[in-house]
Amino acid sequence: MYIGRFVVVGPKVGAYRVSSRSFPNREVVRRGEQTLTVGPTDEAEPTDNPYVSYNCVRVAGGETRRAAVLGNGSHVDPVAEKYDRGYPARDALAEALLALDYEKDDYDTPRVAGVIDGETGHVGIVRRDALLVREVDEPHLVATYEEDEPRPFEFAPTTAVAAARTAHGLEYEHAVCAAGVRVGDGSVGLAVENGSD
Repeated sequence: MYIGRFVVVGPKVGAYRVSSRSFPNREVVRRGEQTLTVGPTDEAEPTDNPYVSYNCVRVAGGETRRAAVLGNGSHVDPVAEKYDRGYPARDALAEALLALDYEKDDYDTPRVAGVIDGETGHVGIVRRDALLVREVDEPHLVATYEEDEPRPFEFAPTTAVAAARTAHGLEYEHAVCAAGVRVGDGSVGLAVENGSD
């Protein structure tokens, strides 16, 4: 089954995966210690599509309030910025998703996102017909297609590396690349899986 791009959000561990039929030549790259970015590989055809490159993970918060924000587009940055300014995770997600709305492409692609702070997780989606944001105490998955309402999802990794690899290896069709996060003990771990690591 093809569900497109998706996030898995739990209280401590989560992941984001790019699944794509249209733009498969992409990878996740590190941008310093606090950001992971999706972008085209060297083999990718040039495109002016604004939804191909974006930060998919950002570390947010200060020394006493650390979190990972993950998602499928440019909304990741404003969610992280609102969290940095002290917004509760739920409000940061809801405001950014509502402001940017679903993607204005041929498919009205939803935006999916999550905030993981080590104690709780928040998962959200904005579709053409709804804005949903939920606090979760167990892993939940939400995707751009088919699985477009957050639901409990069995996801057992305990490290960022295992989360990225597990998400990339899930049996949903057209895996391209993935990112994993783990939040706990005042730190945020990030990992990348591009399928050939």
